[in-house]
Amino acid sequence: MTGKGRRERPADPGDHGDELDLIVRAGSDAEAFGLLYERHVRRIYNYIFYRTGNHHDAEDLTARVFQRALRHVGTYQDKGVPFSAWLYRIAHNLVANWHRDRSRRPTVPLEDDWLPGGGGPQPEAMAVASDEQRRLMDAVRRLPEDRQQLLILKFVERLSNAEIGLIMGRTEGAVKSLYHRTLNALRDELGAASSAVPAEAGDEDGVGPDEAEE
Repeated sequence: MTGKGRRERPADPGDHGDELDLIVRAGSDAEAFGLLYERHVRRIYNYIFYRTGNHHDAEDLTARVFQRALRHVGTYQDKGVPFSAWLYRIAHNLVANWHRDRSRRPTVPLEDDWLPGGGGPQPEAMAVASDEQRRLMDAVRRLPEDRQQLLILKFVERLSNAEIGLIMGRTEGAVKSLYHRTLNALRDELGAASSAVPAEAGDEDGVGPDEAEE
């Protein structure tokens, strides 16, 4: 159904008006819902894969996301929350239940070097796994769930702070603050000079932590 660890952010899902038309029709029009599925399935699958760490469960949960979306698409209202964010919230809830059922903390797959962002891996990075990268991944695996989710949305899905805020149910300022604290926690554990920790210069919003809301 889907490929493993796809890095690039898919093209924009399309004109907003066109998307809303598909959503209105989707409850009774299988073709309309199929178009919505094709537009969003890759991103939802990638998100779930990085939250669960295996393909079988990622495919099962992705199918359940869209089954639930089909049942409840009539309840979706465009109140500043994109349809994609609505799908991510469904995915988040299903993944949270998946982890609770297994009584284990959510982790990201160690073998996939999705941090830091910026294009595909360089040849030297593919030839040998960096000790720093492995230490970084170990540290990420120990983060609380919300911080793992933030890093996945930012560096795998490459979403903006505003988009992440809609998905996580937080203000944009709160996302910036959480991102800053997460990077600081990683630097404290790995050492301030570690090149494996993503640079904060990648934050497109340019607002310091002191200006962010909790």
